Amino acid sequence: MKTKTITMALFAICLGSTYAQDTIQSQLDVIKSEMNTLKKEDKTHFMIRGFAQFGLDASSDNVNFNMTSFNPVLLWRQGDRFLFESELEMEYMSNQFSLNLGYANASYVVSKGLTVKVGKFLIPFGTFGEKFHPSWVNKLSSAPLAVGHDGISPMADIGVEIRGGLQLGKSKLGYSLYCVNGPRIKDGTEEPTEAGMLSFENANDNNNNKAFGARIGFLPFANSSLEIGASGYYAKPGSSKSPFAGDTMNQDLNYKNVTALLTAFDLSYVKIISPLKSIIDIKGQYNLSNISKATYFNPEDTSRYTFTNNSSAYYAQLAFRPALVDNKILKNIELVGRYSVYNTPKGSLWESEQSQIEVGLNYWFTWRTVLKLSYQITDGAAGGSAMSGMGGMSSMKGVSERMLLIHLAVGL
Repeated sequence: MKTKTITMALFAICLGSTYAQDTIQSQLDVIKSEMNTLKKEDKTHFMIRGFAQFGLDASSDNVNFNMTSFNPVLLWRQGDRFLFESELEMEYMSNQFSLNLGYANASYVVSKGLTVKVGKFLIPFGTFGEKFHPSWVNKLSSAPLAVGHDGISPMADIGVEIRGGLQLGKSKLGYSLYCVNGPRIKDGTEEPTEAGMLSFENANDNNNNKAFGARIGFLPFANSSLEIGASGYYAKPGSSKSPFAGDTMNQDLNYKNVTALLTAFDLSYVKIISPLKSIIDIKGQYNLSNISKATYFNPEDTSRYTFTNNSSAYYAQLAFRPALVDNKILKNIELVGRYSVYNTPKGSLWESEQSQIEVGLNYWFTWRTVLKLSYQITDGAAGGSAMSGMGGMSSMKGVSERMLLIHLAVGL
C-alpha cells in the first residue's frame, strides 16, 4: 500500500513537471512571437548628422581665423510614423562659446500627404531659413542681407505645424500651416536704437495671441526642377502691459494693438544644360515686413517719434557647375554669384538702405564637403545701426565694406 502511494505521488510529480514545462515553453513561444512582431513594427533608428563651417575672414581692418559653427543634428525614428529631430548650434566667435537649441521637434506621419509636427521647428517662411541655411547647402559663406536669426523674417519658433503635399497630375503642390508663440516687438527700453524691430524665437509668449503662418510651394514640372513659393505670417507682437509702467511721461505708450504682417515669395530652379555638360542653380527670395504705426521713446534726447515699420529684403543667386564633364577637377568647380538688398523703415533709429554683392568659387571634394572662396562688397547708408548679412549689427553710415572669405563647410 505504501509502495503504491509513493508510485502514484512520483507519477503526479512527473506529470505536473511535464505540464509545467509545456506551459513555460508555450509562454516562451508566445513571447518570442510577440518580440518578432515588435521588431518588425518597431524599426527604431538613431542617426547623428549635422554640419560645420570654419575658415578665414579678411577685411581691411582685420584678418581672422574662425570656427563659424558646428551644428550636430540628432535624428531618431520609431516605426514608419514617428520621428524626432534636434539641432544644436555651437559657435566660438570673439573668444566666446555659445550653445543654442536650433530646433527640437517630434513628427507624426498621418498619411502620405499629411504630417503633424510639434515642438520647436524651422519656420517655412520662404526657403532660405528652412532649407538652405546649413553651411554646406548655402553655396556662399554668409547669408543674404536680412536673412538669418536677426533678420526681418522668422527662423524658428515653438508651436504646432501641419504640412504635406498633393500630386496634381504631373505637377506637385506642397503646403504648410502652423501656429507658434510668435515674435515680440522691441520697445527700446533695453536697446533704444532697435525700437520697432521684431524679436523672434521667444521661449515664452508675452501675450495671449499666437502667430499664424502658411506657405504654399508649387512645382509645375514632373522632374520638380522648378518651385515657386508664397508665404504669409501674421502676429500681434505687443504686450498688454506698457513697458513704461511707473514712468509718468511715457506710461501711455502701449503696443498691445500693434500688428505684424510678413509676406515672402521664393523661387528655386535647377536645370541641366546638356550642350555645356553643366548644371545651373537659381535661387531667389523677396521678403516684406509690415508692422503698424507706433510711437517710441528715445532716452538719448527724451523725445518721441512715430513710424510705420515697413521693411523689405530680397536676394537673387546664380550658380554654375560643369558637373557632367569628364575632367575630374573641372567637374568639381562651381561659380556662384549673389545680389541682396535690405531696406529698413524711414524715421526709425535703424533706418538704412543696404546692398551686397558676393561672388564665389567653390571646390566640391564630395557631395557634402566644399571649400568656398568668396569676395563680398556691402554698401549701406544708415541713419542708425544696420543689419549685416551674418545677422549682426554694424554701423554702416554710408560706408562700403569689403571682405574676403575662405571657408570649409562639411555636411556630417
